[in-house]
Amino acid sequence: MTNRDPRTFHVRSFGCQMNVYDGERMAELLEGEGMRAAAQGAEADLVVLNTCHIREKATEKVYSEIGRLRRPDGSRPMIAVAGCVAQAEGEEIARRARVDVVVGPQAYHNLPGLVAKAAAGGLALDTGMPALSKFGALPARRRQAPTAFLTVQEGCDKFCTYCVVPYTRGAEASRPWQAVLDEAASLVDGGAKEIILLGQNVNAWRGEDGRGLDDLIRALDALPGLRRIRYTTSHPNDMTDGLIRAHGEVGKLMPYLHLPVQSGSDRLLKAMNRRHTAASYLEIIDRVRAVRPDIAISGDFIVGFPGESEADFAATLSIVRAVNYAQAFSFKYSARPGTPATAMDGQVPAELMDERLQRLQELLNAQQLAFNEAMVGKRTSVLLERPGKRAGQLVGKSPWLQSVHLETDASIGEIAEVEIVSAGPNSLAGRACPAAFPGEGRAPVLPSAPPDPGLRRGTADAKAA
Repeated sequence: MTNRDPRTFHVRSFGCQMNVYDGERMAELLEGEGMRAAAQGAEADLVVLNTCHIREKATEKVYSEIGRLRRPDGSRPMIAVAGCVAQAEGEEIARRARVDVVVGPQAYHNLPGLVAKAAAGGLALDTGMPALSKFGALPARRRQAPTAFLTVQEGCDKFCTYCVVPYTRGAEASRPWQAVLDEAASLVDGGAKEIILLGQNVNAWRGEDGRGLDDLIRALDALPGLRRIRYTTSHPNDMTDGLIRAHGEVGKLMPYLHLPVQSGSDRLLKAMNRRHTAASYLEIIDRVRAVRPDIAISGDFIVGFPGESEADFAATLSIVRAVNYAQAFSFKYSARPGTPATAMDGQVPAELMDERLQRLQELLNAQQLAFNEAMVGKRTSVLLERPGKRAGQLVGKSPWLQSVHLETDASIGEIAEVEIVSAGPNSLAGRACPAAFPGEGRAPVLPSAPPDPGLRRGTADAKAA
């Protein structure tokens, strides 16, 4: 039997950072209705599954999670399925599983009303997609952790042939200038030292008067109390001159850029409808490094896209060597229902995708380890975010988004000066320095790979494949 009139809740968010933001906002909505978050380990009256639809089998994962919520006595909490799977599946979810609420990512501001409707009996469903109206209905932000997410843009107009975002999140839409600044100020008032601007294509953000993301970043730079600014995820075609200059001119903008390329093959990039080339991507990287030589570059890669030949894959390895990534995310191609790539010829066998992904990740992991090891012996600033595993240990982030753990008497939320004493593939170990750190500073330029002349001329691409 389902709990009615729930008093406690738990939100489980899967997938991207924007889902984390959405999950936080849904929790604030429910708290505004007098509900409280369930204590750690306690059963909640309401469980919100905030879902992601990017990867294959995402839908089946939702049904698996729903099944796990059944209690030994046969009862279950009230279940709300939110996010992109809810948007894509709609009533099909309720047909296949016992749930109470289905709400899409553009309608979650209606969650309290939907919960009330479900408590009265029957399915409550809302998968409408009004352009950004939810933000005006959301409550003011409450006290935050040292790092806070801030969604400024949603949706995507790029229609990459493998991607479901345009169908689950809708067209590109930007939040108004003043609304973003007001929420940022509220976050800082609540204790945030770092703000990460979010969007499915965040650098496509445009203000009502045509101002771009670089203008927004410069406005946030003037916000008292804010120490760090980041943004993700970006598209190469929206890396404007102003945004590139901001990386060299805005002191609070951290030296980290996540800029997905997906493949090093121009032939595959065209099939993906990415609308950039390997050469144009590398030109952007060169221009960013010209204004901020110590910047850490991160990227995304898809292995095994339909039609990928060995020459195409070799082109991807070439662009990885040319960029020399500090971090990267790599995935096997995942067929998503309704996307054009699912009907393309040349679907790559799973075992070949596995083998190529392993080769790619070996190279990316080696680059990440080398980037981290280059920090040993250097001093940098670390924003302390959470307790570590040992007593007296805290964990924070360097300007280059590396996790750093150290023993310190400082408090969470402080920015500490730290000397890096050792490095692993995924984190750094530091020693607190006694002197107060005057600012974020800049480390010496870390090693970067020499340009690949063949790749920049296109000869390393797969044009002959």
